[in-house]
Amino acid sequence: MSSSDKWQWFLGDPLEILIVLLVAVVSRAVLIRAVERVTRHALGSAERGDTRATTVTRLLKSIITGTVWTLALITILAVVGIDVGPILASAGIVGVALGFGAQTLVKDFISGIFLILEDQYGVGDLVTIGSTHGVIDEVALRTTRIRDNEGVLWYIRNGEILTVANHTQNSNWTK
Repeated sequence: MSSSDKWQWFLGDPLEILIVLLVAVVSRAVLIRAVERVTRHALGSAERGDTRATTVTRLLKSIITGTVWTLALITILAVVGIDVGPILASAGIVGVALGFGAQTLVKDFISGIFLILEDQYGVGDLVTIGSTHGVIDEVALRTTRIRDNEGVLWYIRNGEILTVANHTQNSNWTK
């Protein structure tokens, strides 16, 4: 293989793959920076805004990272010459199957996102959720931990939370 053939080879697939990786890294960095700015601006000024902004930012960073690298991988496979159509079709079928199998998990995560965004309660709040009464120990995307008066730690799936009485948040309600 002559040096011009090697140069032509390098200007082909390897260069395209390098460009795809570079675009993925830059895109991820730009999107994450934008998410950090938007969430800090939108949620940072509210009460407990810093913790909510951190949680939402962490969630969005994970989604962005997964999406960018999945798209980069699919693009690289196409550059190498692998037909991605069947892979995408299979991924769609697997996604539907996982969606049906993980309905409660997805329900818990979506409920957790809305609990955080709506600021229904936060760490340190005194709440009653269902028959459990205590102080919020941790709010995660899938579960909420409550410590009751006896020191027992309760784990409640966010998708199962139907009503919340928050005894800590200041209310201007009058009779």
